[in-house]
Amino acid sequence: MNRTMTALVALVLAVPALATTPAPPPTLEQAADRALSTDMHAWDFVEGITTEVGPRQAGTEAEARGRAWAAQWLKQRGFQNVAVEPFMMDTWVPGDIARARVTAPFAQDLEVLPLGNSGATPAGGIEGEVVFFRTVDDLRAAPAGSLTGKFAYISHQMRPAQDGSHYGFAGPVRWVGPGLAASKGAVGVVIKSVGTDHHRNPHTGGTSFPAGIDPIPAGALSLPDAENLERMFARAAGRPVTLKLEMNPRQLGKTESGNVVGEIVGRNPSLPPVLLACHIDSWWNSPGAFDDGAGCAIVAAAALNAAKAGQPLRTIRVLMAGAEETGLWGSQAYSDAHIDEAIAVGIESDFGADRVWRFDSNFRESNPALHKRIAAAVARLGVSSGTEVAGGGADLNIVRDQKGALIDLQQDGMRYFDLHHTPDDTLDKIDLVQLRQNVAVWTQVVGILANEANSILTGGPIPSAPPIMQGK
Repeated sequence: MNRTMTALVALVLAVPALATTPAPPPTLEQAADRALSTDMHAWDFVEGITTEVGPRQAGTEAEARGRAWAAQWLKQRGFQNVAVEPFMMDTWVPGDIARARVTAPFAQDLEVLPLGNSGATPAGGIEGEVVFFRTVDDLRAAPAGSLTGKFAYISHQMRPAQDGSHYGFAGPVRWVGPGLAASKGAVGVVIKSVGTDHHRNPHTGGTSFPAGIDPIPAGALSLPDAENLERMFARAAGRPVTLKLEMNPRQLGKTESGNVVGEIVGRNPSLPPVLLACHIDSWWNSPGAFDDGAGCAIVAAAALNAAKAGQPLRTIRVLMAGAEETGLWGSQAYSDAHIDEAIAVGIESDFGADRVWRFDSNFRESNPALHKRIAAAVARLGVSSGTEVAGGGADLNIVRDQKGALIDLQQDGMRYFDLHHTPDDTLDKIDLVQLRQNVAVWTQVVGILANEANSILTGGPIPSAPPIMQGK
């Protein structure tokens, strides 16, 4: 063989070796930018859980199927230390009857759903006069005993807001209104749904009753039906408006729920992990695509994408909490079980799937360099640096209990309360472009935090959970 042939053979033999040389991992910025245009992890999760499991009422067999599905999804994608951590909870279920009918002076049916922890009516329902309260403060001012034998109807004027702030304004109508009505003698209560849509879909959600006050039947009317009822009061000209309500929710006693956890293990597992939270349960009346299938999808996808830039220094831990909707049971159980395990920083996704527009932390003053670094990194993704003190999501009790570091990645809430706790909370409402923007922002933030060698928080304010996360 001549020298030319020898050289050609050597070159041919060398090509495969060159072709198999592994490409360097992307930078964190590249991983985030790729997620912005190509990520399918988040869609795969939310599409899968809404299709294969559907509604996941806390403490029920359906929620258990959701936990098993989520744990298997994490294992299949390489998460380590995947586990379901069970806990017991008081379990309420809605029953299968929910009917409301104005019986006078303008007889007609109204669309109603029971509120979480509502009492039941007698079989066949209960009928009585309705007293109209324009606000929950008007109800507070009602004299003791003034509602004996009557229904209360409570209204509000909630409006869409990018930051969801009107939920804190209107939410007490549901959170405490039924308990107030019961304490004043009411036999039942209906509220204007705490929402912003005008579909004939009531918004359910949890309520509570003061110690020593027995739960009474409590339901939410769809917004169009509530407004119709208010028009009836205006036209009744002093005549009593009467209502018949029939619902059969019940308490099951203690049943099992659980938290799903999984990790991307860091190079130094002795460092406190970064905790990414969401909740796996939904109300019974929808598959919970926005609330909170999308949240769990976003946090899991962010962990996977951040790891594409190389094994992080700190462990990234995903917490998919159980039984959030009916009382933050999973959040409290996780804190009780792990309170002695330090958390570096906590972040939660539980406000739908529309774009992230603002970044807040509770270490803006105590660790300004890190706050500024994160703010600069997400600016190219359309996220501004806020001045609010982050309070964290509902399932971050452990971080608040530890007085630790918190970040809020605020999502656009203009659509959220059109869908929240209604049958309309379905997969078709998720915009893939906006979902990917969430994943990209989260990938960038999580990657920075998971590779931060120093203590993230050196002292700073730890507010209680913001109103939007109270009384879900």
